[in-house]
Amino acid sequence: MGALVFDNSYARLPEAFFARVAPAAPRAPELVVFNAALARSLGLDPASLSDAQAAAWFSGAEPPPGAEPISQAYAGHQFGGFTMLGDGRASLLGEVVAPDGRRFDIQLKGSGRTPFSRGGDGKAALGPMLREFLVSEAMHALGIATTRSLAVVTTGEGVARERVLPGAVLTRVAASHLRVGTFQYAAALRDRAALVALVDHAIGRHAPEAARADNPALALFDRVMAAQIALVAEWMRVGFIHGVMNTDNMAISGETIDYGPCAFLDDYHPLAVFSSIDEHGRYAFANQPRIAAWNLARFVESLLPLIADDAETAVALAQTRIDAFEPRFRARWIAMMRGKLGLLTQDAEDGALADDLLVWMADQGADYTNTFRALADGEAQGGVFETPAARAWLARWTARRAREGRAGEQAATMRAHNPLVVPRNHLVEAALRAASEEGDLTPFNRLLGALARPYDVREGLDPFRAPPRPEERVHATFCGT
Repeated sequence: MGALVFDNSYARLPEAFFARVAPAAPRAPELVVFNAALARSLGLDPASLSDAQAAAWFSGAEPPPGAEPISQAYAGHQFGGFTMLGDGRASLLGEVVAPDGRRFDIQLKGSGRTPFSRGGDGKAALGPMLREFLVSEAMHALGIATTRSLAVVTTGEGVARERVLPGAVLTRVAASHLRVGTFQYAAALRDRAALVALVDHAIGRHAPEAARADNPALALFDRVMAAQIALVAEWMRVGFIHGVMNTDNMAISGETIDYGPCAFLDDYHPLAVFSSIDEHGRYAFANQPRIAAWNLARFVESLLPLIADDAETAVALAQTRIDAFEPRFRARWIAMMRGKLGLLTQDAEDGALADDLLVWMADQGADYTNTFRALADGEAQGGVFETPAARAWLARWTARRAREGRAGEQAATMRAHNPLVVPRNHLVEAALRAASEEGDLTPFNRLLGALARPYDVREGLDPFRAPPRPEERVHATFCGT
C-alpha cells in the first residue's frame, strides 16, 4: 500500500466523450480535510503522504502519477429542458483500481475552466465543497449508496459569487461518473458506433452479467432501474431530498451524486422543497420516485437503437420496463417502511399502515427522524403521539406487531433502519458558515464526528438530534455554482 494505481478505461473511449484538459494550478493549495479511511481503501497509505503533497495532488497543482486528466461530455434534462452539457468545473484524474479489485473514479471538482464551462469560471467555493464532503460521508455512514469525498483543498484564491468567497477543490470518489445524461449525449451524436462503445463500457464496469444476456442493452437498463429503485427508497427512508434530480445528476451506478441544494426533512411534509432553483417543486420529497421514473424513461430512449432494430419493437420493450417502475417501487418502499416500523413479516395492510402514519405526521408537522426513532426506542408518548389520529394508528401498529410476537427482533430492526442523527440543515449551514467566514472548522469536525455513527446511542448527541428553533430553520439551499 502506498500509491494510487490508475487504469483509465474511460479515456480509451472515442474522444467525442471527453476533452483532455489539465486542472488549473491554484495559487496556494492547502489541505483542509482528508478522509484517511477512504484513502486506505483505495490503496493509498495516508502516512506516506504529507499534507503538502496531498494538497498538490488533490487541488490539481500536481496530479498524482498515472493520472490522465479529462473532462467528460454529457447532456441532461435540467428541470425538464434538454441541454448539451459536460464537466464545466471538474477534471477526472482517472480510475483507480483498489486493492480489492474494485474500480473508482477520482475526480477534482472546482478545478477550473473546461471546454464545457459555458462562460463559467470553473471554480468552487469552500462552503459547497465542505457540504458535499459532509453530506456524502454522512450518507455513506447511513448505509446509502453514494459517491464519497476524499479531500477538500483550499486554493488560496477567491471566487466571485454574490460576494468573494474562499476557493476550494473537492476530490470526489465514485464507482463511475456515467450518468443518464452521458447516454443522452451519445444518442444525440447519432453515431451508433459511439453509442455501442459507451454501452459496452458501462456493461463492463457496472453490469458484466448483461454482456451474456440475449439483449445486453435492455439488461443494462434493467440493472440501472433496479439500482435507482433501491436508491430512491433509501433516500425516503432517511428523509433526504436531492434537490436537483436532473438526468445529468442520475448516476447509472445507483450512487447518489451531486450534493448541491440537497436537504433533510425536519418536520415531515411530502411536498417539502428546499432547493432555491426548484421554483415549482418538481423535485419535492414525495416527487422523487416519479422523477426517477421520468429520468429512466430518458435513459431507455437513448438505448432504443440497441434494444431492437425495429423501432416499434424497441419502444414496446422499453415501455414494458417503464410501466413496471411504479409497482416495483411501491413494493420496495413498503419493504423499506416495514424495516422502519419493525415488521418482520408481510401483511397486505402494511402499505396502508405506513401511508396512514405519514398522513398524521404531516398533519402534526412531526419531526421525521425523531418520530421514527421514538417509535424504535419505545418512546411514543406525549406531543404528536397524543392526537386522536396518532393514538388510533399506534393501536393498529401495536396489534400488528403483537401478531408477530418477536419484540426484541422488531426493536433491533427498527434501530437499524431509523437513525438517531442526520445532517440537519441548520447544523450543516452553521458549520459551513463558521468554516467559510471565520476559518473555524471545529463545528464542521464535530458534526462530521456525530454523523459517522448515526444509529449508535452515545453521549453528547442531543445537540445534533434537536430540531431547529424557529430562527434556525433553513428555508432554502443553494447549488453553489
